[in-house]
Amino acid sequence: MTFPGSDTIQVLGADKELEERLSAELTAFNNRATGAADETDLSVRVTDADGELVAGLTGWSWGDCAGINMVWVREDRRSEGWGGRLLRAAEEEARRRGCTQMSVSSFSFQAPEFYRRHGYLDTGRREGIPGGNVDHHFWKSLVTDPAAAVRLVALVELPPGAVEEGRAYEDRVLGLLGRHGGRVERRLRTGDGRTEVHVIRFDTRAGYESALADPERLALRAALGDAAPTTRVLEVEEV
Repeated sequence: MTFPGSDTIQVLGADKELEERLSAELTAFNNRATGAADETDLSVRVTDADGELVAGLTGWSWGDCAGINMVWVREDRRSEGWGGRLLRAAEEEARRRGCTQMSVSSFSFQAPEFYRRHGYLDTGRREGIPGGNVDHHFWKSLVTDPAAAVRLVALVELPPGAVEEGRAYEDRVLGLLGRHGGRVERRLRTGDGRTEVHVIRFDTRAGYESALADPERLALRAALGDAAPTTRVLEVEEV
């Protein structure tokens, strides 16, 4: 297809040259945007006495983040614990590189329960994978005990006549979570703008409790008075 100025668009299959160029351009852009220019590949390889591949893992590290791309164990060597050893080796290397967190995705027909057993927490899912399957997304802290994590759902009602003030308050309060080991996984809002739903995770219960007692949060709420949002908090877990 040709456009004015003699520009053309082509739809092809694999294009290694294009992939390499896009990777280089986006890496440069990402580095400028984040200030982190240390993106590096990560791999773990297991071979047998004959030099044949038994199992492997590929991934990456970037700043304080690490991720897993692929994990595979040869069929005749499965159920020997190699998956867990690969994960531990990758996590140890990520910590050595200064990473504090690790992420991975797994289709429902692959190994979501495997990652959950090793302390990875669900952060999202994508329906509609071929065969009626699901793509599960996971995250794990490399500096805290995943079993100590607390996940909450907050139902926030914004008072009539003070919706904008309520939103501004929530913006400020949610911005304070990081100092207590907390983060917002999802923030949703109803069509009328009066109700918000926040999915929040804390690394520890102590972090959750310290967020509740944060003097800045309390001062912000006191300043709103009757215009402060009404919040109901539910502690939840993945099913």
